[in-house]
Amino acid sequence: MTHVRANLLLLAAGAIWGFGFVAQASAMDSVSPFMFIGLRFALAALTVAPLAIREARAATSKLARSDYYGFAFIGLLLFTGAALQQIGMQTTSVTNAGFLTGLYVVMVPFLAVILFRQWPHPIVWPCALTALAGIYLLSGGRLEGLTTGDWLIVACAVFWALQIIFITRIGSGSGRPIMLSLVQFTLCAVLGLAAAFTVEHNEFASILAAAPEILFAGIVSSGIAFTLQAVGQRFTTAPQAAIMLSSEALFAALFGALVLGERMTSQGAAGCALIFAAMITVELIPALRERAGVRP
Repeated sequence: MTHVRANLLLLAAGAIWGFGFVAQASAMDSVSPFMFIGLRFALAALTVAPLAIREARAATSKLARSDYYGFAFIGLLLFTGAALQQIGMQTTSVTNAGFLTGLYVVMVPFLAVILFRQWPHPIVWPCALTALAGIYLLSGGRLEGLTTGDWLIVACAVFWALQIIFITRIGSGSGRPIMLSLVQFTLCAVLGLAAAFTVEHNEFASILAAAPEILFAGIVSSGIAFTLQAVGQRFTTAPQAAIMLSSEALFAALFGALVLGERMTSQGAAGCALIFAAMITVELIPALRERAGVRP
């Protein structure tokens, strides 16, 4: 797969997440966070299981036990991020949640340097800050007093960033992205349902009321989008992937205008332009320099 196609897959994942953000938030009106997470990722695991079996049959070699341990570790990062986000959304605004979640765009290159001394292409730094500025403008350009939920969303962004980094470092080398998705979804489902039955009280009627949101989040936002992420990240860098995935804020605004009839302000349009500019720049500049034989 080419670098461009990989980034297009990541762009598609961002589009799906942008459309699914409203479903994720509205589900909290009916069902508790851990139950939502457990059911969402159980559906995601069922969605990708046939594809994972097909991938395993076509593979030329078996996965080592260490591969499964790595997949489970990535799943633990995914579960922690999802739990922090879902709980945080109960006590913060959608505006704040959207902006603070987008902090992973900047956290990915910083954490990659801190953890692994992995320096990205220089263009990633201004592009990450440009994308973050775009997300900020899309959020309305204001952050009221930070609540407990806000800080939980910030912590969630840390785990999203770590998940992106370790998919590149651990998952990409295995050549089995769909099995990676199956393992991380299964672990998230088990942990989510275990927490739900331990610390939450859910009625069947409330679960049924949130069924449309759970189905979309499980099959499309999780099963399809996270698998697109796992496949696409095999052929691009973690910082570039983070910037492409940050397009979820852009698509959330676009779908809000197209589906819900929401009007985009001039400030929001400027945010979309900044995110789009960051995505185009991080894709084109390294490719043009490589073609010209210039080292970063």
